[in-house]
Amino acid sequence: MSAEFTWDVRVYYEDTDAGGIVYYANYLKFFERARTEWLRAIGVGQHALLQEHDAMFVVKSVEADYHAPARLDDVLKLTLRIEKLGKASILFMQQAWNGEQLLNTARVKVGCVDSALRPRAVPEVVAAQLRGAQQRTA
Repeated sequence: MSAEFTWDVRVYYEDTDAGGIVYYANYLKFFERARTEWLRAIGVGQHALLQEHDAMFVVKSVEADYHAPARLDDVLKLTLRIEKLGKASILFMQQAWNGEQLLNTARVKVGCVDSALRPRAVPEVVAAQLRGAQQRTA
């Protein structure tokens, strides 16, 4: 795995607003997809996480800055890295790029909960995979 996880997404008509640019909330969808693909890349399946460990990740908070617009048919490069790995949470730094142009920067805090939505520690086997990924992206 490279130093920073990247995943590409194309902007479709459904992603844009009346002005022809990506609707601001869609960056959150793009970032969610990138986190899901990152988890898959490090061997963590979210369905298996719930079934085998009664654990799932939920977004607790997002802080986003919009720098420039994306438009229909752009291919965006989404990046992520772990800023902080806690016992029951992960703080991600995520970015959306169009070529060399930074479009969006977001800090996303994700918490681990059980199926009743009570906070819980990240299962140790998963925490080990996250620590390994964090070391590769440090």
